[in-house]
Amino acid sequence: MDEVVEAVEKAKKEWDEAYAKTQAHIKAIENYGKSREEKEKSSNSLQRLNGLAQDGLNLLNSLHLKLDLLAPQLPTSDQVQSAQSLLQSWKKECNNLRLSLRNANLQAKANMRKAAQEERELLLGGGEESTIRRRNLQTKAGMTSAAESITESLRRTRQLMVQEVERNASTLMTFDESTGVLRKAESEYKGHRSLLMRTRNLLSTMQRQDIIDRVLGY
Repeated sequence: MDEVVEAVEKAKKEWDEAYAKTQAHIKAIENYGKSREEKEKSSNSLQRLNGLAQDGLNLLNSLHLKLDLLAPQLPTSDQVQSAQSLLQSWKKECNNLRLSLRNANLQAKANMRKAAQEERELLLGGGEESTIRRRNLQTKAGMTSAAESITESLRRTRQLMVQEVERNASTLMTFDESTGVLRKAESEYKGHRSLLMRTRNLLSTMQRQDIIDRVLGY
């Protein structure tokens, strides 16, 4: 098979896979927030679903550009014409997906507003179900408060550890500076000692020379 033809077939396969995945993400966005239970069960947030859908659209755009570059290189005019027709179809599908994504987000917002309204009505209503719901919310609020308290405690502990490390680092730095001063003093002492030794030797030599000069003078 011609390399260009093979590359086109590969692009078609990748397009079909990316298109199906993007459609699934958009459908998930459309159904997002229909009820509190479904929202809690969902492993993806609305923001993440939108990110996945946008990634899919970007991949489709990339494949469209790839086919646009490959089409003129196809070996026969019929294949070129077929690829160009496919490009038009892909462009239309991409535009439809973008419109679907926009509508899906509008629907998701409407779903969340409706679910929030139903939740408020349930909480304000009477009966055993409302009592259980309020109790669950209080439990969740308590758990959230406890989690925040633990987080704050961990933050304070971390801050204390950082301060201790900084204090130890400062102590080590002071120790290093003191060690440097002592080494410098030791070096200077050795230098002075060497100078004193040379001076003493010079004086001894001068004294001996003076004695010799006196003896010779007599």
